[in-house]
Amino acid sequence: MHPLQCVLQTQRWGPLASVSWLLLRTCRAHSSVPSTACPSSERQQEDGVRKDFSSRLASGPTFQHFLRSASAPQEKPDMEDPPPYLTVDELLGRQRKVYLETYGCQMNVNDTEIAWSVLQKSGYLRTRNLQEADVILLVTCSIREKAEQTIWNRLHQLKALKTKRLRSQVPLRIGILGCMAERLKEEILNREKMVDILAGPDAYRDLPRLLAVAESGQQAANVLLSLDETYADIMPVQTSPSATSAFVLCQSRSIMRGCDNMCSYCIVPFTRGRERSRPVASILEEVRKLSEQGLKEVTLLGQNVNSFRDSSEVQFNNAVSTNLSRGFSTNYKPKQGGLRFAHLLDQVSRVDPEMRIRFTSPHPKDFPDEVLQLIHERDNICKQIHLPAQSGSSRVLEAMRRGYSREAYVELIHHIRESIPGVSLSSDFIAGFCGETEEDHLQTVSLLREVQYNMGFLFAYSMRRKTRAYHRLKDDVPEEVKLRRLEELITVFREEATKANMASVGCTQLVLVEGHSKRSATDLCGRNDGNLKVIFPDVEMEDVNNSEVKVRAQPGDYVLVKITSTSSQTLKGHVLCRTTLKDSSAYC
Repeated sequence: MHPLQCVLQTQRWGPLASVSWLLLRTCRAHSSVPSTACPSSERQQEDGVRKDFSSRLASGPTFQHFLRSASAPQEKPDMEDPPPYLTVDELLGRQRKVYLETYGCQMNVNDTEIAWSVLQKSGYLRTRNLQEADVILLVTCSIREKAEQTIWNRLHQLKALKTKRLRSQVPLRIGILGCMAERLKEEILNREKMVDILAGPDAYRDLPRLLAVAESGQQAANVLLSLDETYADIMPVQTSPSATSAFVLCQSRSIMRGCDNMCSYCIVPFTRGRERSRPVASILEEVRKLSEQGLKEVTLLGQNVNSFRDSSEVQFNNAVSTNLSRGFSTNYKPKQGGLRFAHLLDQVSRVDPEMRIRFTSPHPKDFPDEVLQLIHERDNICKQIHLPAQSGSSRVLEAMRRGYSREAYVELIHHIRESIPGVSLSSDFIAGFCGETEEDHLQTVSLLREVQYNMGFLFAYSMRRKTRAYHRLKDDVPEEVKLRRLEELITVFREEATKANMASVGCTQLVLVEGHSKRSATDLCGRNDGNLKVIFPDVEMEDVNNSEVKVRAQPGDYVLVKITSTSSQTLKGHVLCRTTLKDSSAYC
């Protein structure tokens, strides 16, 4: 059997499939009954059957009922029935130790927490010691060739450990999870025989089965993409290195998965699948739990987070189309109905006024005025927006299929700054995309100077198989030119970010304390509303709610810091007092 044949799973029938099967079975039962009665009695019997069937059909559930049931979140049992070739005991971890490594974006961090939650429930234990692991799982990224090469190099390093285990007769299983598993599939299994399991981003529930199959000495894979998997019923288990980590204070939660934008350079729709959103109710429940645990900041995650659209509530599936930013368009038919991102952001911000809310990564097209107004009004929604531009050239943007021109993007920037005074902006840029000329590059440079982003993420273009660019465009910018242009963009970004951050000098900012600075035991560090790192001395200070007591800031405290100096990535200042998020609005 080929390893990829292990992908096959038993699929549960949804409500619509079930009712179709029942109706078909009923009709067949009535049509196949042999009869020796006279023709008139046959007709009477058939008439009676029809009336009885029509009566039961009329009094039964309606089509809307089945639509509601199909779209409602389905609760999945903690332990499903095992496939016929495995026993329940074989699906259990039996305290085998799992070592997890995460590469890539924040979504992969969240995926790692989901995968670990699944394995923990199956009886696996977590280890941070590579040498004692029974299972090593790499949660991978495919966004650029360099990210994949990092994984190939890591597998080469792990080969010696696996060979050593074979000699000692203590088996070691190695698994590739996430986007690289989805993109390369057979290539990984054929090239690296040491890899035992592959699990795509929508197959983490299947990890216990895949590991059970691998225990028999076979390679096992599930790289099926789903149209509805959101892991809404799985509470991620944090996997940060220590209990004092900032991740205990700040965590990310996925609210939607996949992407429908189909930008010509991007592999995400092929590795993560189509867009689908979690029910609002499940997200709110999770945020409440995080608040009860004392978390001070939550980031709402998605490949295209602000295109969130919960269609599980039938009463909200009206004909209203999604509002787009002015001058922006989509590569698909505008979607209708469902609870949108503005509704979710409103509800999440009400859960805990002392919990900061961020979101990433958005698309510039999905910033209607109601979202901007919410960010402006709510003290606990951070005044920070990520606006991936990718290029400053309208010609290149068209080739990228981004759905906007430079002019529309700049107009959106102005509108956001007017709507949210003091907003912090960040962006993504790609250097050396297919057909990019020197003039196109200079237009990107000029956009960086015009906007003055506070933060930026800049990369050289890396062509990915399966994308539209791979099939229809030519990767014709030489590598050395890409790298030179990238260096120029980075230099300009840092210059302009330093200027933008200089505007903070003399201002008082609210900072969430994360802990001691890595470079100085006498300094504390935290992040401001714009997600910039702020360094300040660890000294006694007043408490806004009790001026008679001197306190020292602890991780999780909000403090007011007066900024005294800046760089392109860091602010420095002196601390004024400890406060609360609500009380800070009077000072900032």
